Amino acid sequence: MTMIAFDLPDGAFAALRKDPREMESELRMAAAAKWYELGLVSQERGAEIAGLSRLEFMHGLSRLGVSPFQEDLDEDETGNA
Repeated sequence: MTMIAFDLPDGAFAALRKDPREMESELRMAAAAKWYELGLVSQERGAEIAGLSRLEFMHGLSRLGVSPFQEDLDEDETGNA
């Protein structure tokens, strides 16, 4: 596994009322949710990125207002483009 580290201003933790460990979890979930929303990752990969089970990831998507269903808006009801 690759580790990524970056600095955040101390005020970010206070503003979000999160300790560093909670912030790490929130950042992982937010990134995974956005990438899932953009269609860049699957639910399975998003859950892996977020460090959650697939069911926990789906609940997290709901909490963040992201639909757990990926839709291709270019397709009609029959699935044809």
